[in-house]
Amino acid sequence: MLGKGVVGGGGGTKAPKPSFVSYVRPEETQFKNKVIGENDITLHCVDQIYGVFDEKKKTLFGQLKKYPEKLIIHCKDLRVFQFCLRYTKEEEVKRIVSGIIHHTQAPKLLKRLFLFSYATAAQNNTVTDPKNHTVMFDTLKDWCWELERTKGNMKYKAVSVNEGYKVCERLPAYFVVPTPLPEENVQRFQGHGIPIWCWSCHNGSALLKMSALPKEQDDGILQIQKSFLDGIYKTIHRPPYEIVKTEDLSSNFLSLQEIQTAYSKFKQLFLIDNSTEFWDTDIKWFSLLESSSWLDIIRRCLKKAIEITECMEAQNMNVLLLEENASDLCCLISSLVQLMMDPHCRTRIGFQSLIQKEWVMGGHCFLDRCNHLRQNDKEEVPVFLLFLDCVWQLVHQHPPAFEFTETYLTVLSDSLYIPIFSTFFFNSPHQKDTNMGREGQDTQSKPLNLLTVWDWSVQFEPKAQTLLKNPLYVEKPKLDKGQRKGMRFKHQRQLSLPLTQSKSSPKRGFFREETDHLIKNLLGKRISKLINSSDELQDNFREFYDSWHSKSTDYHGLLLPHIEGPEIKVWAQRYLRWIPEAQILGGGQVATLSKLLEMMEEVQSLQEKIDERHHSQQAPQAEAPCLLRNSARLSSLFPFALLQRHSSKPVLPTSGWKALGDEDDLAKREDEFVDLGDV
Repeated sequence: MLGKGVVGGGGGTKAPKPSFVSYVRPEETQFKNKVIGENDITLHCVDQIYGVFDEKKKTLFGQLKKYPEKLIIHCKDLRVFQFCLRYTKEEEVKRIVSGIIHHTQAPKLLKRLFLFSYATAAQNNTVTDPKNHTVMFDTLKDWCWELERTKGNMKYKAVSVNEGYKVCERLPAYFVVPTPLPEENVQRFQGHGIPIWCWSCHNGSALLKMSALPKEQDDGILQIQKSFLDGIYKTIHRPPYEIVKTEDLSSNFLSLQEIQTAYSKFKQLFLIDNSTEFWDTDIKWFSLLESSSWLDIIRRCLKKAIEITECMEAQNMNVLLLEENASDLCCLISSLVQLMMDPHCRTRIGFQSLIQKEWVMGGHCFLDRCNHLRQNDKEEVPVFLLFLDCVWQLVHQHPPAFEFTETYLTVLSDSLYIPIFSTFFFNSPHQKDTNMGREGQDTQSKPLNLLTVWDWSVQFEPKAQTLLKNPLYVEKPKLDKGQRKGMRFKHQRQLSLPLTQSKSSPKRGFFREETDHLIKNLLGKRISKLINSSDELQDNFREFYDSWHSKSTDYHGLLLPHIEGPEIKVWAQRYLRWIPEAQILGGGQVATLSKLLEMMEEVQSLQEKIDERHHSQQAPQAEAPCLLRNSARLSSLFPFALLQRHSSKPVLPTSGWKALGDEDDLAKREDEFVDLGDV
């Protein structure tokens, strides 16, 4: 295979991506990303770089004394790239490896991100989607609209006290607080200790969040803080009219360290370098999956969201979420609650507006949590990815309730690392506005214009965008209990942990045959963290949970997930899509969906004939995605299909190397074009 690698772009850009271009033309795919090619890696997407020395794999960082014969790049979207350098000249290997290590691992300044170079170039050429009506929540009008939509405007008010970020840089310029709350209270502790409105239920109950007051040692200050909080609490807790239940997510729930540790173990199950490694770990699949605790963390998040939903829906109580900065777990739980209770959030526009409101304007630190600047690995915690995984569980269990597909969620997770969109590249609205010149700008210069990730036309052609919309989405619920059960696909049980001891399976681990003795030992172990989840539920919660699942589902009403062990599954499309051994040609859920769409087309065709016979003018119905036809040729993880592993032995041109200089100059030449040499 011939290849070329680029670390950065010419003309003063900020090193956007390594790109390896094959001279062996890949199979054409109709689901192509217009921004990131098949062999492109944005610098923000690089997770780890390894070198192979005498058949031993070692992590590469800093300046090297010896250079590898093979380079392996693990990406945050779980792609794995391997490049043979054995026959490349030693001097060129040195420059290739050093260039990639420097540009991907060296700490960066915010203003040095490619995002700003692209913003300057795109200032007068911004692509806009006329169909994109995502609410950005960057104006007072947006918040008033949301209050009116949820009928929360009787008890809550939108305020502009933080306009210009003069009170708190952590909060957005506009937000919503209880009507009786004096605005001067917001300013007292720079926005801390203030109940901020998230969403209102149809019965009048509301979901609120609050960041903790700064920790103080002085008794006098502590007494002042206590008096302040007592006054705030009396404002929102007025029984029997207003009852508030508090949920302290900082002390009684997950820690960020738990999430980080679990995902670090979990992702290793899918960063597979070769087929041998895949089959060697197959026998340990269930034990490795359980030991990561990732599925258990997802279950705990969904369970917490259901508990809060029960308080609001069944007990008509307000719920106040507490967290140190109210910008991590508050974002996660409040979003899940709204997704379960508000059908508007299950539309694509509603879901995007939810992310804008709770995550972007809610001050989630995307820059730190995604470690875009490579300044602090300890701050890198995949909280937003955890949220998307929880959403996928709901989408997978209740497909007709969502206007978007799992493919939409997958490409949204990939967009975290594409540095032309501003959506996921700042820690707060204040940081974004300050760096884009929208705050305190002089009259001579114009603010930069950035793309939003919600304009999907930037990444995908209209034909490919059809895969982001769910053709089975229903507006009015008509499925009974029996039909709802029929929506599950039995073969995907292998992506979840077993609930109890069961009969021996003819499958080995995840995919291969093995002896009865081994499988009995594996499945005979009770998975303690997931097996008794229902027994742990409180009486009110369990009654609410069981009662809802005993009825037929209203896809435009309250929606609860199943959280028993086997119901929490691995998000196969995202995590397994780059592993050929894990894919089935012509099988999986895509084959079932394809047949359903064929039936839909037949029914639509018959309906059109009936309409013609009766001379009625009916509005044309949405056409099923043509990309799903001929399911026998599609991978089970369509539209991401890698059905064979390619051995990359790049032959690389030398033309770009002469102008580079010594390895020591790399740090001073951030914007230079770094090309790969001949093999």
